[in-house]
Amino acid sequence: MLMGGKPDFLVIFLASSLDSLLNHHSNKAPFPLPTSFVAKTRKMHGQPRKPLEPEDTATIQKAANLRALQTQLLHNHHNKIYNEEAVYLSTQLVESNPEFYTAWNYRKLAVEHNIISAVDQDSVRLILNEELRVVENALRRNVKSYGAWHHRKWVLAKGLSSTYHEFRLLDGFQKLDSRNFHAWNYRRFVAGLQNVSEEVELKHTTEMIDTNFSNYSAWHNRSAILSHLLKQGVHGFESKENVLAEEYELVHQAIFTDADDQSGWFYHYWLLDQTITPDAPLLLLSWPNHGSDLILSTNRNFEGCMSSPSTNFCSDKGAFPLILYFNQSVKGVNSSTVDIKFMFVKNEDVSWKPLSTKNSGYADAWVTYLKFPDEKNNSCDTYQVEVSVGHSQGIISSSGSNYSFPSQFSFTTRLGIGKRDGEGGVGVEKVVWTDSNFQTDLPLLEELSHMLSSDRIRVITDQNPTASTWKIETVVKEIALFRELLLEVNCKIGKLTLVRLLVAHDAMMSYHASFAYKKVNTEEILELLSDLMKLDPSHSRYYKDRHSLALLEKVFLSRKSLMKHCLYYGESTSSYSHDRVCLRLNNMSLSRIGSFENLLWVRMLDLSHNELQMTEGLEALQLLSCLNLSYNKFRSFTALEPLRLLQSLSVLDISYNEIGLHSIDTTRYLCASPLSHKSNIEGIGVSDCWEAEVVFKGLQLKQLDVAGNAINGDKLRSLLVKVLPNLKWLDGEVVN
Repeated sequence: MLMGGKPDFLVIFLASSLDSLLNHHSNKAPFPLPTSFVAKTRKMHGQPRKPLEPEDTATIQKAANLRALQTQLLHNHHNKIYNEEAVYLSTQLVESNPEFYTAWNYRKLAVEHNIISAVDQDSVRLILNEELRVVENALRRNVKSYGAWHHRKWVLAKGLSSTYHEFRLLDGFQKLDSRNFHAWNYRRFVAGLQNVSEEVELKHTTEMIDTNFSNYSAWHNRSAILSHLLKQGVHGFESKENVLAEEYELVHQAIFTDADDQSGWFYHYWLLDQTITPDAPLLLLSWPNHGSDLILSTNRNFEGCMSSPSTNFCSDKGAFPLILYFNQSVKGVNSSTVDIKFMFVKNEDVSWKPLSTKNSGYADAWVTYLKFPDEKNNSCDTYQVEVSVGHSQGIISSSGSNYSFPSQFSFTTRLGIGKRDGEGGVGVEKVVWTDSNFQTDLPLLEELSHMLSSDRIRVITDQNPTASTWKIETVVKEIALFRELLLEVNCKIGKLTLVRLLVAHDAMMSYHASFAYKKVNTEEILELLSDLMKLDPSHSRYYKDRHSLALLEKVFLSRKSLMKHCLYYGESTSSYSHDRVCLRLNNMSLSRIGSFENLLWVRMLDLSHNELQMTEGLEALQLLSCLNLSYNKFRSFTALEPLRLLQSLSVLDISYNEIGLHSIDTTRYLCASPLSHKSNIEGIGVSDCWEAEVVFKGLQLKQLDVAGNAINGDKLRSLLVKVLPNLKWLDGEVVN
């Protein structure tokens, strides 16, 4: 977590060292502190651990004494000895070595034991006050001891000790190291015990920042307090717009005083997150699109009552997908919050499914499958489908915001007429991904261009664009400000912040503009990210991912730019044209894929010859039937897990990747370890390609290419043939 907000790309700078910040302390500490402690505390930040020098006789004896104390304490702990002598021994140990956590746990047990035998409340207070004294001495030894701070909180939480001394203690520690996050965390705890108002604590952070603007912990505490004040709508903090405007002014002073200091940048990042995060989830797109004419068939080879605009879809299951894509992950999409009027379906029988490999119940994309119209009816009859979203409460974002902008869209459906088998679309013959099989048929693509549309869904109730005007104006001001800053200093974190501002501006304008907004910042974003890859090669992979996302945004800038990547597979003579339009995003050096809301219509996708390692997000493409992932950098079959949610996928090429060259990432994907999965395929051992069985089982693939991977071999081929009963071609050869 960063500044109380969601983790994002600025977290990569956490690895950078921070300067020592003890130049602004004054006033004498309220308790005596050893000179060695003060000197050591001054040098803690940014100082790597140094190897110990050769031990002298005194050091050896000190270590031996410490080991003896530890041995005796463990003996007392195991035998539950809590007498005065045993407790005194533990005092010696924690004051010498505050990091020995078992000693603190022993003292907790000893305190509980001795409290029971105490004769009155005064005796109990004496016991607890002694603990506070011991903790204070331990903190003088090591002010960053987790065990010592935790033990002090444990004592005070009993509610029998005075907290009067605590702020004086904290003032002493924070004068020595104003960024000590242990002390700041403890301060929040004590403020809660004393019912100190958050306004008072906010003022304290202001004073600490005024003393030293490089105090990261003060900025962080400020973000935590402000988040709560804004959420609760405390008097004086009702207007988020006014509060954030003042905070921007404050952080600008820090950033423009020293652009190389990271503390202010991190707080600016938190402010930006508060500004650009949508107040409520929005429905971006659907498939089918609003106003489209959907021609359906159970036979892939069909011709309908074709008229433009029209979209066709076939499925031997007799059902077509209805996809909703939101601008953030939501839950609560069901028959109560989404109403469907279609004469062949009862809304209460509709079941919605989140398109996500996570089990959180949240997803950007949701899908349900609706039955085809009755075949007994005339195939050229049209049937209206009306969809209303969010007219009843229940759709909630992962941040806790309710869906507040009810919307509706509609489209028509009709049945197509089946043709003779062996004619028509992709799926009947083997797909060959060579360039010679793709052609640019501009007249045909123009005829089909309606299905490439990414027009926003028309919202019935106003989205109240004035509510977001201040956000857009704020981002525009920040963009101008940081463009000016970067003219004077070559600051990588400044460039990264400007990238985020530009991306946010385009996104907000797309969501809230009452007109068709064309994203205008893409080229500048690409240029900045290219510079960052050169300036900061240690994080080049991160910048590369963001550069890839910007490249994809460039593809969808206009219909003209998109059409450059849409090619027709095979001969352009088939009346079933939609299935043969391929979106070719190959040879683009993509390390990450995105813009999934613009890909809902895609049936055939070529992502070959890139640098991809994961497939998250592709699960939203429920129409996808042919996918080329060859010549990428996939390391294991588990990286393909999202593809298990693609019901229409029949052709997959994952040849010439790195599958089998690396150990499996057992922490990221569904396959925990080979020992937790047993193969049900006769002749296949537990450790033989177990991940392939888990990933591919249940897919309806007819064509699969895995050649060129280190894992490829007879065992894998045998398993794939048994796991994929519909497989017709494997590595270009007919499956017997």
